[in-house]
Amino acid sequence: MNLQHPLNQAPLAARMRPTCVSEIIGQQHLLAPGKSLRTAIDNGLLHSLVFWGPPGVGKTTLAKIIAASADSHFIELSAVMAGVKDIRAAVSEAEQIKVTTGMKTVVFIDEIHRFSKSQQDSLLAPIESGAIILFGATTENPSFELTNALLSRLRVYVLRSIDAEDLNILIHRALTDQVHGLGSRHLSVEDAVVALIGKAADGDARRCLNILQIAADLAETRQGREVIDYEIVNEALQGHANRFDKQGDIFYDQISALHKSVRGTDPDAALYWLCRMLDGGCDPLYIARRVIRMASEDIGNADPRGLQMALDATQAYERLGTPEGELALAQAVVYMACAPKSNAVYVAYKAAMADVRNTGSLEVPDHLRNAPTKLMKELGHGKDYRYAHDETHGYAAGENYFPEKLKGRRYYAPVERGLEIKIKQKLEFLRKL
Repeated sequence: MNLQHPLNQAPLAARMRPTCVSEIIGQQHLLAPGKSLRTAIDNGLLHSLVFWGPPGVGKTTLAKIIAASADSHFIELSAVMAGVKDIRAAVSEAEQIKVTTGMKTVVFIDEIHRFSKSQQDSLLAPIESGAIILFGATTENPSFELTNALLSRLRVYVLRSIDAEDLNILIHRALTDQVHGLGSRHLSVEDAVVALIGKAADGDARRCLNILQIAADLAETRQGREVIDYEIVNEALQGHANRFDKQGDIFYDQISALHKSVRGTDPDAALYWLCRMLDGGCDPLYIARRVIRMASEDIGNADPRGLQMALDATQAYERLGTPEGELALAQAVVYMACAPKSNAVYVAYKAAMADVRNTGSLEVPDHLRNAPTKLMKELGHGKDYRYAHDETHGYAAGENYFPEKLKGRRYYAPVERGLEIKIKQKLEFLRKL
């Protein structure tokens, strides 16, 4: 081929983009024979949809292949650049195409979650009338980012990260493809180096091919052959971190995994998710705030030292910074994962808050009211109040501290773990009095 041909100047990921279903790697949960999406593709059937998945898993590619399988007109827009005016122009073009050729039009909108509500609403009528078939692609959860009206007109397909084995297949394909790939260069790459690239790509096919292309550009000539080795790949990997989208679904999924690992008393899994977040660039002080929350929500009075440990770790990080301070966070996470667990305070707090919100501004009983003046005392404020320190066991047995309407309410139920065992025994003893 002519080396000046535009195709040869395009990035490797663009040159290796699949053109049919059989060339797509991964996504077999959608594309295996008999699956609904595969059946629709094989039969050239179109319906409005949105592909939801992380970057580099084939959302745009799949949209183009589906549109081509149905012999439809394809209009591609980016929500980053397009507005209502562009949507109207696309709808007008689609209507003209339908009149002149009878073809259906697929309007593909990448990053559709970036559209505002009004922009999303502008898509409703043309979808409803059949003027366009809408294909959307998003890395964000459609349940949160798309309006209910638009989401009700779309079928959501979830695309998954591509596993390392499939990425290795993609790398070998790129290394041997004489037309679109790097096959004409006869690069020498050991299987272990291929595996390193696939692992570093972290489930992202585009990232995988970009790393391979950089490594190929850095390849060294040895004994008449171009070689890509470990050192060259490590050089190509500079600046490549594991996938972590701040404030996106992966962000919240990982902090959820950390929290649930601590709650589930699995210090090893808790450490893993902590390191995943730190490696991905999460603000350590955000993690510290969440660790403090875990101490109160999931450990509570079963081990009150957990809260102090979380606060100490936060202060240590504030003083030391990265990377030294991260070890203090790890210490706190491991301690709390191993500590006895109780959500009794959390449950009690929620129940008390529910009563506060549902019962309105109930009056403070007279005997509990403040009485700093003579008038207040004459009004009965503080009358018959029993000073607990003067009572047996330092406890005013039978005294009511609630508004009358809520008298006898119980929120806090200590569990049979850690310090709360003793707290429970003490409360049971005092209540019997």
